[in-house]
Amino acid sequence: MYMVVETGGKQIKVSEGDVLTVERIEGSLGDSIKLDNVKLFVDGDVVVADKSSLSGSMANAVIENHGRLRKIYSFRFKRRKKLRIKRGHRQHYTQIKVTGLVPPKGVKSGT
Repeated sequence: MYMVVETGGKQIKVSEGDVLTVERIEGSLGDSIKLDNVKLFVDGDVVVADKSSLSGSMANAVIENHGRLRKIYSFRFKRRKKLRIKRGHRQHYTQIKVTGLVPPKGVKSGT
C-alpha cells in the first residue's frame, strides 16, 4: 500500500515506515504532522485517483530532523563585458518518518 502526496510543491510516493527528505515543514523535532494533500492511493489492485474519493485520506508522519542541503552554485557571465555573477544557495529541508497511512473512506485495506 502506498500513496502519492504533495508537499512543498512536489509529489512524493510514501509508504509506511519510509524516511523522506522534503522541503522545510515548520514544527519541532518529534512533532506529528499530517500530509493530507493526497493525489493517488494504491493498495494491491485498488487504485483511487479521484479527488472527491480521496477526501479523508492522509499520511501521518513524525518530524525527525531539520537541516540544510549542500550548497549549489550558479554562475553567470557576459564575455567581453566584465560581468561575472556567482551565487550560492542552500535549501532547507525536513526529514520525516511516515508512521501510518489512512485510506480513503469506503476502501478496505487488503494488505
